[in-house]
Parts: sequence; C-alpha cells; structure tokens
Amino acid sequence: MKVGKGDKAVMAFILNKNLSVHSVDLNVKNLEEMMIYYRETIGLSILEESDNYASFGVEADNQILLNLIKTDAYVSQSKKAGLFHTAFLVPERKDLGNILFALLKKEVPIEGAADHGYSEAVYLTDPEGNGIEIYRDKPKEDWDILENGMIKGITAEIDIDGVLASREDQLVDILPAGTCIGHVHLSVTDLNDSQRFYIDILGMQLKYEFGSQARFIASGEYHHHVGLNTWLGTDIEKRDPYDLGLTRFTLGVKSPKELYELKEYLSTRNVDIDDEAETFVTITDPSGIRVTVTTSE
Repeated sequence: MKVGKGDKAVMAFILNKNLSVHSVDLNVKNLEEMMIYYRETIGLSILEESDNYASFGVEADNQILLNLIKTDAYVSQSKKAGLFHTAFLVPERKDLGNILFALLKKEVPIEGAADHGYSEAVYLTDPEGNGIEIYRDKPKEDWDILENGMIKGITAEIDIDGVLASREDQLVDILPAGTCIGHVHLSVTDLNDSQRFYIDILGMQLKYEFGSQARFIASGEYHHHVGLNTWLGTDIEKRDPYDLGLTRFTLGVKSPKELYELKEYLSTRNVDIDDEAETFVTITDPSGIRVTVTTSE
C-alpha cells in the first residue's frame, strides 16, 4: 500500500452503514474432512462444489458465506497473521440455543462461550485450526453505546441455561435462514497500521478499544464488522495468499455507486490494487490479508 504526500488534502471516505461481511475464503489441506465438518458439525449446506473447492451457505438463502479451497501448501511452522475467527451470526437467541444443544448432543468440543454485552457467543475450532464463533446479537437497546458512538464490549459468563432454554423442542442441527457472517476477527502484525488501513483506507469507524491488544471496527452503528488483535504477538509474519487458512474475506457494500466511490478514493490514495472489475476491488491490508469489496446489488 503506497500513500502519496498529498493525502492530507484528500477528503475522508466513509462506508455506508449497510456494509456487510459477504464471505470468507479458506485455503484447506483436507477438503473432504473440512466439508464434512462444516456440513455435519456447523450445519451449513454445500451450495457449490468441485474437486478443488466447496462453497457453503444456508440452503434457504442461497448465499455463499464460506469458500473452502484445496491447496497443497504446507503448514507454516511460524506464527502468521490471519484469521482469529469467522463469526456466524444467527437471527435469534433460540437459534443459538438450537445449535449449542446440537453441538452438545454430538459431543463437539466447545472451546469457550461468553456474554459480550451486545451479544452471546460460543467458540469452536475446525479440524485445520480455523477459529469459529457462532453468536446472536442482543436487542440494540441493551447495547452499551457511549455518547461518542463507541460500543463497549465485555467478556462475561454466558447464561448457558437461558440460551438452551430458548431452543425449540425438536433437535435442530442446521443454521437457520438469515444466518450471515456478522464479523471476521483477525490476528494482525501491527494494531495501529491495521487500524489505519480499515479506517483511513476502507472508510470504517473505530467502535471500541481493548487496551493495546485489540480494536473493534465497523461501518454505521454495528459493534464490529472487523476485529483486530495482537494476541499471537507483535513479531508474527505477514500472511501469504497461498498459506493454509484465511486467504481472503469479502465485504459487501449496498450499491454499485458506493463501490465506484471507493475505487475512486483508493485511486486518490495511491493504494495498490490486487484485482478489480466492475463489481469488485481487491486490496491487501498491512498484515498481508486480502480484502475484497463487492456490491450486494
């Protein structure tokens, strides 16, 4: 990413409040095992597949949320920037109760659960070490929204009994219609560089700071579309697009007009473009993580 000397004269760009996380792409070693996990354990449906990839979503919505791409890349022995977790957002508390009960019935290892003030979440890890969060948002009136627009998060004990009590009587082990990727959480090489990229270059806003370790960034009035942390350390390597794990995530803007305005803004900032067409643009963040912005219309 190159930034010219005249940047101070450039007007700031702000993404529309209707930004969404469109999808996540993972490079995987064992495609068959990973397909079984995301279908039978997480409860996603296969929407497209070939010998080298599989795309998952909720069948009723027919919207791809996750792409698994077979690769021959070796497992890096060094710590690298990349995915901390993909966070699947379900519409209601009963949906979280349904999937949690199904996971417990299947004796799936659950690595954690928490009440974050604005949400309730459970955490897992897939067979190749990619983090997963499944969560539901609490009603917005329950969020701790500060006067400056920041949305304060917490990490408290989740009301497991309440979540399970909200579930439907019959066993439901698939993610429901309306499930989307609520946010992606990234392990980054430098917190300040990453924050500047997602705010100054991609036009998002800072929503909460967790000391010197994490930042939560979003468009509009959401608690976060992108999480950033340095919990792996500040000496980790940048990601290579052919590494196992996260190879790209895609953000969706509301209209072609906004995508055009973003492309124009990237041009004024002399940002290196990896790839672009009429419906998308792809750039790389300071940690080597590829980010595509596409239009949802």
